Amino acid sequence: MQNTLLLVDGSSYLYRAFHALPDLRSADGHPTGAMHGMVNMLRRLRADYPAAYIACVFDAKGKTFRDDMYPEYKATRASMPDDLRLQIEPIHEAVKQMGWPILMVDGVEADDVIGTLSVQATRMGMKTIVSTGDKDLAQLVNDNVTLINTMTNEKLDEAGVIAKFGVPPGRIIDYLTLIGDTVDNIPGVMKCGPKTALKWLAAHDSLEGVMQNAGSIGGAVGENLRSALAWLPQGRALITVKIDCDLSEHMVSIADSLVGKPENMDGLRDFFQRYGFKSLLREIVGSPNAGRAEGPALNSPEGDLFGEPQLVPVIRGEYETVTTEEQLDKWLALIDTAALTSVDTETTSLEPMTAQMVGISLSVEAGKGAYIPVAHRYAGVTEQLPRELVLAKMKPWLENPDKPKLGQNLKYDSHIFANHGVTLRGIVHDTLLQSYVFESHKPHDMDNMALRHLGYTTIPFVEVCGKGASQICFDQVELARATEYAAEDSDITLRLHQTMKGHVESDPKLAYIYRDIELPTSVVLHKIERNGVLIDAALLEVQSGELGARIMELEQKAYELAGGPFNLGSPKQIGEIFFVKLQLPVIKKTPTGAPSTDEEVLQKLAEDFPLPKILLEYRGMSKLKSTYTDKLPKMVNRATGRVHTNYAQAVAVTGRLSSNDPNLQNIPIRTKEGRRIREAFIAGPGNVIVSADYSQIELRIMAHISEDAAMLRAFAEGEDIHRATAAEIFGVAPGDVQGEQRRYAKVINFGLIYGMSAFGLASNLGVERAAAQSYIDKYFARFSGVKQYMDDTRLQAKARGYVETVFGRRLWLPEINSPNGPRRQGAERAAINAPMQGTAADLIKLAMIAVQTWLENDGLATRMIMQVHDELVLEVPEAELDLVKVKLPELMAGVAALKVPLLAEVGIGKNWDEAH
Repeated sequence: MQNTLLLVDGSSYLYRAFHALPDLRSADGHPTGAMHGMVNMLRRLRADYPAAYIACVFDAKGKTFRDDMYPEYKATRASMPDDLRLQIEPIHEAVKQMGWPILMVDGVEADDVIGTLSVQATRMGMKTIVSTGDKDLAQLVNDNVTLINTMTNEKLDEAGVIAKFGVPPGRIIDYLTLIGDTVDNIPGVMKCGPKTALKWLAAHDSLEGVMQNAGSIGGAVGENLRSALAWLPQGRALITVKIDCDLSEHMVSIADSLVGKPENMDGLRDFFQRYGFKSLLREIVGSPNAGRAEGPALNSPEGDLFGEPQLVPVIRGEYETVTTEEQLDKWLALIDTAALTSVDTETTSLEPMTAQMVGISLSVEAGKGAYIPVAHRYAGVTEQLPRELVLAKMKPWLENPDKPKLGQNLKYDSHIFANHGVTLRGIVHDTLLQSYVFESHKPHDMDNMALRHLGYTTIPFVEVCGKGASQICFDQVELARATEYAAEDSDITLRLHQTMKGHVESDPKLAYIYRDIELPTSVVLHKIERNGVLIDAALLEVQSGELGARIMELEQKAYELAGGPFNLGSPKQIGEIFFVKLQLPVIKKTPTGAPSTDEEVLQKLAEDFPLPKILLEYRGMSKLKSTYTDKLPKMVNRATGRVHTNYAQAVAVTGRLSSNDPNLQNIPIRTKEGRRIREAFIAGPGNVIVSADYSQIELRIMAHISEDAAMLRAFAEGEDIHRATAAEIFGVAPGDVQGEQRRYAKVINFGLIYGMSAFGLASNLGVERAAAQSYIDKYFARFSGVKQYMDDTRLQAKARGYVETVFGRRLWLPEINSPNGPRRQGAERAAINAPMQGTAADLIKLAMIAVQTWLENDGLATRMIMQVHDELVLEVPEAELDLVKVKLPELMAGVAALKVPLLAEVGIGKNWDEAH
């Protein structure tokens, strides 16, 4: 490729690499994610496209001619993230050391420099390849200019542009002018989307033709076109890439200035050492320790904290649609002998207990996969294998615990198989959980993970089934398209596992969290979800009526206090009554500058004024009615007669579970009305509800982690920790602690482990700030180990970028070194509390695993039906009650040996409220 110019749109890739890759950092905490992305991408480009002439083009600082033309140009773009800004200069350094000439031209954008160079190259008889993710550059494509996108493995020649956009390169400017560019804040014609723009251009050939015929275009969009006629020429000028920039101050010619140079090995060695690029450094020096710089060893835990993305080739899969028994038997033979099989289901809905299977996809080798359709229903559909036949043939393999299986959120697929009488066994890996354990603060959906770890863009679901009112069920998707989508899911899941397993399994702590906590927890959660909980719908109906009556009373009281009717759900009307009519003090304002009426404001105003207090109660009652008493009876599964929640395992960065559809973890219990909701969660005939709750678990964990002598002693001796704390703070004997002193101590105990400040404590206790600070000072004087733990943890978090639970779960804190004060302080508070909350989450998961194992091994009829924070709820036959109420707390207390005893308290009742 001696006669080829390879250009990289560096500014485009900076952002894409930053957002696609994990929050990687060097041993000293410097962000390196975008650096990794750029270095890997440039090395891949030179290997795949060995051009004689190369350049990496970046936007220069400052305004461009487009800002002068249109002051609102790019005005809606967020400012560059601080962690990306810190990587710009190192990226420029790395690019130069890799032998790439860099171009940055004041007053124009990288696009314009690329456009100018591509025209110059064409005049010189060269071919140009532009690596970019920017759709605007499609206007440059011709016989001599091709676009490639390494993130999606996309290549756009003239035919590719037509296939992607529906217009040839020569009409891209017209097309983009009509639809506008929201990224750059360039308006187009209002309500004119791609389909409308293509229709107009097909009818009138060009933007000029569309404008000339604007009077004949009817409807609202025609009116919008006519309103935009004066603007469109300027919009077109903004979107048009310049091809005549003056580059004379930056280069002599392509042939003289853009010759690719060999990599500077000494410079790269220094760069890779400085920023912890371990695998690339090994390529250069031949060994991880050769030429090692001072500081943490690159192969030590300190130098290997954030992992390094591997350069994975982007390949498109070869997928088979299985519609005959012969094909099915061939795949059954493959998976029966495979070391690991990726399996996935396509279904009629996302509701686990009711969704029906539409098809199954399999993959045992990266880039290869199969889709077995079993229930597609549309006119002219190819004959498929019957679902019953497929499941009958696959059941021995699916239920065999010795046949290793992999998936992405296999808890869901386990429900689908269970809906058809199959118990999925042999689950050894789940990429959702691998991602969650490795980088809990990142998105764990397959689309994001594929882009982040593989540089691969998956087929979006909306492209297959649509969205909104026009969305179709998967059983209506044409088989060839369904195969592309479904088999890709299994294939990419396998590839993700192959990429991520090293990140997790190379660290013994992460491997333990993954294999011994998260994977078995997923299996237990599947069983809890299928067990469901019995609901007294009649009782909820009565409660709903009572809440409705109370809500009406509160409305009338609010009207009286406001001096007339108003919409209690309208922040605008509430604001007018509060701050205009009643002249209440403004506590804070919204981003738009209007006085806020959010929960925090109402709480503050309710201390002195009756109307805010009424509104708070009204909101609470309304939420109870709409979310629980009205909704729960409608969520009862007709087949089981129970409510089946879904436990999301990979959401909270601390490891806590979250519950949804319905959310059983947010039922308010501070009000009597909220507690009454729990009365409707009942045991079936001949059973009772048993609730086991860890006692003061986070304070016990604090004592264990901080090793504070006073706290350890109090727990070891079985003292009331809040009374013991009050005795220490107020300097009295434990027996002389007054009720108010104990209350203060309880607030302080819990407040400080959540990072509460003196201001927050003063507000909570209703005392002066100086008094609150005095309490904090006395607390830390008496519990010096806690103070030392907090100080050490902040420093460790800043150095490492994360904190850990007792069991080694990694809790990432991306903002811990942020220059933004409030964000950094929030991360510092999280650094203190996350190890407690995360360890508590680990403990309850270990307890669930231990309890479920016991129930199954002993063949008991007792069932776990809910997990709520630090509490397990079981439905227990009366005949097993004596055994369970003894064994359950023993198991929960015995899942870990901490420096303080674990204590689980058991309650029993006919409903959840009685048992709690």
